[in-house]
Amino acid sequence: MLTQNRLLLSTSILLAASLGCATAGGVALRRDGTPGPQKCSEEAQKIMEALKLHVGDASLVELDANQLRSKRITLYDGPIESVLKEEFGTLEATTRLYGQVWTSGPQVVIRYYEAHPPDSAKLPICAVARLSYDQMKKRPESQPGTAILDGSIAAAYVVDAFR
Repeated sequence: MLTQNRLLLSTSILLAASLGCATAGGVALRRDGTPGPQKCSEEAQKIMEALKLHVGDASLVELDANQLRSKRITLYDGPIESVLKEEFGTLEATTRLYGQVWTSGPQVVIRYYEAHPPDSAKLPICAVARLSYDQMKKRPESQPGTAILDGSIAAAYVVDAFR
């Protein structure tokens, strides 16, 4: 019985240690705290094809549904709800995009995993928020676990895998 308890304890410790190296969504983190590579599910790829979303397609989004049209926004590590400003494949403007934010690196990383069109169910997708010219770069006064950005708009780009 004692050996079985030790085995159970050892297994629990190993599991906890391995979970500490990944986010809640199971994404392995790099040394700087940014998310590592992640595959796009086959289901999401099929749904994106049906939605006429192709790798590289992009659409403008309000990054945070709670901070629309703000000159400066604060994002936090964890879940995010963004809003499409224009059509994206067959998704209409006002569709919600749900994903995850990481603020540990020099720039904010946002990965979108679901789209929720008005009057429809949530659909799996794979997209990332991007802006050129370092516009996703955090302001220096950003505290740990947060990112202050100059503006609330970015572009959501369709991807076939997260890199």
